[in-house]
Amino acid sequence: MASRETEEDNVNESEAAAAMERVFSNKEVPSWRNQITIRAIVTSFILSIIFSFIVCKLNLTTGVIPSLNVAAGLLGFAMIKAWTELLNKCGLLKQPFTRQENTVIQTCVVASSGIAFSSGTANYLLGMSPLIAGQLDTGNTPHNVKKLALGWMIAYLFVVSFVGLFSIVPLRRMMIMKLKLTYPSGTATAYLINSFHTPKGAKLANLFPKLLNLNFESYRRFYFDFSSTYVGVGMICPYMVNISLLVGAIMSWGIMWPIIESKKGIWYAADLSASSLHGIQGYRVFLAVATMLGDGLFHVIYIAIVMLFSFISHKSKIQSSSPHEDKPVSFDEQKRNEYFDKDQISNLTALGGYVILAIISIIVVPHFIFRQIKWYHMLVAYIIAPILAFCNAYGCGLTDWSLASNYGKLAILIFSGWVGLQNGGIIAGLAACGVMMNIVSTASDLMQDFKTGYLTLSSPRSMFFSQVLGTAMGCVMSPLVFWFFYRAYSVGDPTGSYPAPYGALYRGIALLGVEGFGSLPHNCVKLSIGFFLGAFLVNLLTVILQRYEKRYRLYRFIPSPMCMAIPFYLGSYFAIDMCVGSLILFVWEKMNKKGAKELAPAVASGLICGDSLWGVPGAILSMAGVKAPICMKFLSASTNKKVDSFLGG
Repeated sequence: MASRETEEDNVNESEAAAAMERVFSNKEVPSWRNQITIRAIVTSFILSIIFSFIVCKLNLTTGVIPSLNVAAGLLGFAMIKAWTELLNKCGLLKQPFTRQENTVIQTCVVASSGIAFSSGTANYLLGMSPLIAGQLDTGNTPHNVKKLALGWMIAYLFVVSFVGLFSIVPLRRMMIMKLKLTYPSGTATAYLINSFHTPKGAKLANLFPKLLNLNFESYRRFYFDFSSTYVGVGMICPYMVNISLLVGAIMSWGIMWPIIESKKGIWYAADLSASSLHGIQGYRVFLAVATMLGDGLFHVIYIAIVMLFSFISHKSKIQSSSPHEDKPVSFDEQKRNEYFDKDQISNLTALGGYVILAIISIIVVPHFIFRQIKWYHMLVAYIIAPILAFCNAYGCGLTDWSLASNYGKLAILIFSGWVGLQNGGIIAGLAACGVMMNIVSTASDLMQDFKTGYLTLSSPRSMFFSQVLGTAMGCVMSPLVFWFFYRAYSVGDPTGSYPAPYGALYRGIALLGVEGFGSLPHNCVKLSIGFFLGAFLVNLLTVILQRYEKRYRLYRFIPSPMCMAIPFYLGSYFAIDMCVGSLILFVWEKMNKKGAKELAPAVASGLICGDSLWGVPGAILSMAGVKAPICMKFLSASTNKKVDSFLGG
């Protein structure tokens, strides 16, 4: 999920990036083939493995994924820079390390980790599994369950993940050069890469390996109840994301669920299991789903309105300008336009690629993977998908929000209801979600990378090929990494280390599509409608305050409904960790704002990488049946007294 930058930061980063080109005016820009080097591919492969573990772990625990573009660019720079410095000292360096090569690495890694997010191994694919189906009790029929297997998961990703790359390629010049969309994450990443390749940036990036090594040592010698992964994620995510998680945890597990549980025997049968959707679990799942749908619908409508006004404004500017008026073009913009126009990918190639890959998907998915979804369902999805891909890519360029998961949820509701419960509507809806999510997500990611490439003078062709390469890596790595966790841990167990909350939530949306609201427990429908409208109104209030209330900027203190909904089902343990990360960053900024801005991404990346990489040996030990020799646990005073009494005989 992309984090929203403040408007001031976006403007400053854009200005800084725009002033960069004269620094590199005496350096030759390599051809697109020389931008894709063997060392770049090897580095991308190594980092893709690391980032796949990071994203997979976050997906299976909280589902909160921060923007990893900066970390990918930083790690890529650190690895290649160390290698080239070593070769240079030995007199063996033949090709210098360029920012274009750095951009290729970043693009490839982000594409691979993007597949780890949109692959569905922690949400729509996991929601098909017997484990999640058994937890939700309802709709657990043979037609609506599919056993997970590595083979069909990899095949499914290969036939649906590449289509989105071709859906948006013809519009790259319009969005980047003509409309000049900001793409804040892409702009920020380009600014970072450009700065790395100046003397000051090199010194800054070289601090990263030291920070990473420090994290490994601290993790090995000392363990505390707070996860360094979530502390690091908390340092990357905006303050309000972390506070929203905490507010949602307090509101649900501190207030709502105790009140609803006190109605046991009145609102729902007292003899129901805790996992039944007709009991307390129904409130947890569907209130979270309603909040997410309300938030998602608002952003879809809001982005559509913003796009409409943007088009009208752009059209009026064109009409009001004189046809003979020559607007001055800066040196930087002229240089970037020149290189962005090179190495074109023809529109015929893009259109042909989309049609051919869509036909392959329409044949393979219904006949060999998911028989519950028919070829005409897939055809409708592929007709609609390019429109939604454009909307998502355009909206992401304006606001830095990717709504891929929201379009995926809408696809679940539409296609699951269309197929029906008796014909396997749950599986069909979840499979359609995967088609829609992959197309829409990869389209916006590619346009972000085109923006980064535009600002670093990287060839569009090298950007596209590195995106294809990263997508191919992700289609293999993401299922393999997931399978590693799946076989080693109890993935999907709400009480385990990897609860994978979105598996149950996405299946809950599919159940809503095939059964409607009639099967929900008492008052759950009223509460769901209330939370749906509440999420919509909270977002509306935020937008109104952003537009009209400039003095005190009160909108900064309004929680995000989407973030508040995550702890409804999952719990509160990770929200505290992420708030600790925010607190560390806040204190650091008060003490040294410049140092925090430069080094916080490196520190956060070190915390995330160090803790996440421990998942590899941890999983191996778990599969081997090795148990920890010591267990540290925090207990309440009353429970601790009982334990002491028991141990005392």
